This record gives sequence, structure tokens and C-alpha cells, in this order.
Amino acid sequence: MRLTTKGRFAVTAMMDIALHEQNTPAAPVTLAGVSERQGISLSYLEQLFGKLRRNGLVESVRGPGGGYRLAFESQDVSVADIIRAVDEPLDATRCGGLGNCRTDGNCMTHELWVTLNHKMYDYLSSVSLGDLVAQYRSPVCH
Repeated sequence: MRLTTKGRFAVTAMMDIALHEQNTPAAPVTLAGVSERQGISLSYLEQLFGKLRRNGLVESVRGPGGGYRLAFESQDVSVADIIRAVDEPLDATRCGGLGNCRTDGNCMTHELWVTLNHKMYDYLSSVSLGDLVAQYRSPVCH
């Protein structure tokens, strides 16, 4: 079980936008800026932000000075929302949750891994982008 770079980069990029929106609320954030600050490939960010935009988490601003903005207040977007938007699977089961771990049904620990999946999503749903920004800005974090 692991969270791939897709989910990690999506959360990181959304956090970057949220941080920059707090500093300069009127200016959209460019993906080139996120790419430079976070060390994430621009083409990869473009793919991720296409999914984030289609799922209503960000809005694009066209033209000179364009870029992206959060579509919601950072407190209203959970980490789970971001991960789901980029089609990131978080699944600890070997069978992808289908219950066909073995030819004769579930493996002996199937329910353990299904429960872990639920706990992960519950936790990630309880953490908002705003929580991450506040934690990052906290003097204790640095």
C-alpha cells in the first residue's frame, strides 16, 4: 500500500496555491511557479490540474496574468477530495477491494485491509487543505 506521486504532488500543488492565495488573493497562481517552487514537472502538473479543474477543485484564469485559483475556501477541501480528484487509489487490499483475493473467495485478512482503507479515507477526509496550510505556517513546523 502506498500513495503514489500523483496524489502527493496533487496535494503539494494545491497547498502551494492555497499558500500563495493567502499572500496575494487577487493573483492566480501559475503552474510554472508551482513547478519551480515544488520541483514538479510542468507537464505533470498540467495533467493533474486538468483533473482537479474537471472535478471542480480549481478554476483556471486565462490570459496574461492567468493561472489557477482554488474553487473553494481551503478549509472546505479535504485531502481525500484532492486524492480522489486525481484518481489516486488508496487500497491496502491485494484484490482491489473486489473480494477475489483467492480463487475460493477472500483471503484471511481481507477485512483487516478493507477496514484500513476506510480508516485512511476517514482520516484524509478529516484533514482540510486549510489545516495543512495552518500547520505549515505554524512556527513549530519550521
